[in-house]
Amino acid sequence: MRKYLFAGLLVWLPLAITVGVLMWAINLMDGIFRGMLIGVRHVMPQSAEDFLALLAGVPGLGVVLLVMLLLITGMFVTNMVGAWWLKQWNYLLGHIPIVKSIYVSVKQVSDTLFSTNGNAFREAVMVQYPREGSWTIAFVTGKPSGEVAAGLPGEHLSLYVPTTPNPTSGFFLMMPREACKPLHMSVDEALKYIISMGVVAPPAGALAPPEGADPNRVG
Repeated sequence: MRKYLFAGLLVWLPLAITVGVLMWAINLMDGIFRGMLIGVRHVMPQSAEDFLALLAGVPGLGVVLLVMLLLITGMFVTNMVGAWWLKQWNYLLGHIPIVKSIYVSVKQVSDTLFSTNGNAFREAVMVQYPREGSWTIAFVTGKPSGEVAAGLPGEHLSLYVPTTPNPTSGFFLMMPREACKPLHMSVDEALKYIISMGVVAPPAGALAPPEGADPNRVG
């Protein structure tokens, strides 16, 4: 009986967690959308309240509108006129006290992570951490620069070492290039390996660089 119960649990638990996360995200977006509608109702005519109430009751509409907003915004800022307006917007927010310290920092991080030309989180490596003889997986986020790079002997890499099973928190390290062993696995495979605490193993040979590759070629 126990074997059958655990077998059934292994089938339904991933599906239940997936559905739960998706429902949480949908409810969050719908809640934001309903809040916006409540604010708009105060400036709309009385005849439009029934229509707004009908929209507020449509499940998942907030997600659809968010996707449409992202697509429209992306189409706008990728042309010459939109790029100019985006530049003015960034300039404005970059000169507002308090706001600029938050906005500029977040924008720099997001541009680095999501830029198609960036190298952040494009490669997984193995490093000895937190002590010699203990190995963990880290992600290359770039190379030290400026005053930090000038104070480091030799070439170093900037690394992010995620925690398990929550990879959204972790540690930032700067380690010599030769101390980082490149992995053949993809970033997605490395994340699965970390989140599962080593239970979900990567494909055979993924923990070693491809044959003939330079083991010190990282970043």
